[in-house]
Amino acid sequence: QVQLVESGGGLVQTGGSLRLSCAPSGSLPGATRMGWYRQAPEKQRELVATVTSGGIINYADSVQGRFTISRDNAKNTVYLQMNNLKPEDTAVYYCNARRFVTPTFVAWGQGTQVTVSS
Repeated sequence: QVQLVESGGGLVQTGGSLRLSCAPSGSLPGATRMGWYRQAPEKQRELVATVTSGGIINYADSVQGRFTISRDNAKNTVYLQMNNLKPEDTAVYYCNARRFVTPTFVAWGQGTQVTVSS
């Protein structure tokens, strides 16, 4: 079973930057959308940003203009560049890969902690 391996979380001050990376342990099926979700304490998991295999990108309103998602299709690796970080960005960030057409596919990473101090 394919696993997603994340890296790049950590502690940063308000206004700082971090870059998250996510790579699969094996091959992903074609037409798989990749992206990032986050979950803060006592809150539901929410979408941060996604990118399709064709390059269509979607951002949550709260990160638009500060975060940039990118993807290396050759490696099926997805990145999240986070700039101008705010305390409300503090959360566990999860990588996600999902194929919506048959045969469907979904995988999650183990999560990486991002903490922004004020």
